[in-house]
Amino acid sequence: MADVIDYTIHGHEMQILEIELDPGEAVRAEAGAMMFIEEGIEMETGTGGGLMSGLKRMVTGESFFITTFTHKGSGKAHVAFGAPYPGKIVPLDLGKVGGTFLCQKDAFLCAAQGIEIDVAFTRKFGAGLFGGEGFILQKLTGDGLAFIHAGGTIVERELAQGETLRVDTGCLVALAPTVGYDIQMLGGFKNMLFGGEGLFLASLTGPGRVYLQGLPFSRLADRISAASGIGGAEVGEERGIMGRILGN
Repeated sequence: MADVIDYTIHGHEMQILEIELDPGEAVRAEAGAMMFIEEGIEMETGTGGGLMSGLKRMVTGESFFITTFTHKGSGKAHVAFGAPYPGKIVPLDLGKVGGTFLCQKDAFLCAAQGIEIDVAFTRKFGAGLFGGEGFILQKLTGDGLAFIHAGGTIVERELAQGETLRVDTGCLVALAPTVGYDIQMLGGFKNMLFGGEGLFLASLTGPGRVYLQGLPFSRLADRISAASGIGGAEVGEERGIMGRILGN
């Protein structure tokens, strides 16, 4: 049984999750997510369930290690986790959604002690041929709170029985285990070469709830990379012009 924890989400665009722990309660998070801890809370970094658990997380692209924050003092104490990039933090009460939920590998932020984290689905795209790293889902299991992070604006959709939705693989954040999912190659030669939407789509079939994000981190990184390249060229050109002016 998972620990019962209280929480507060601060901010709007760059949110912070603050967890309140009673003595003996604990929360588990990916290594590097912690923002601050109060006195009485002790950190312990490990594989979170043995060597195989760590290896499974490495398969999903996450850290081999996971950190547990346990309140070993008296009274109440707080630990906070920061969102990795602009977006929203979504609390999932697994006890109210059937005990299991699936999320993209980069979406998991933290969870109450007692929530199990496992690999649910892995589909490689062929990084050498297509450039992407694949479609990987993590399975969160338990009866307590887990927290995921999504980039940009979050859209929550409740798919009816048999209803199908095709989404960019990067825009899918989380889904109920009742939702059927598969990966489909985008049809049409021109679509694949010039569509700009990637080569693959996730096909989701109801019933069940899905969470979508408007700003996948991969899309944000591509824009920053493109802007940096242009900016670098412009700066270099400006420096060259200034050098010629000053040299005259």
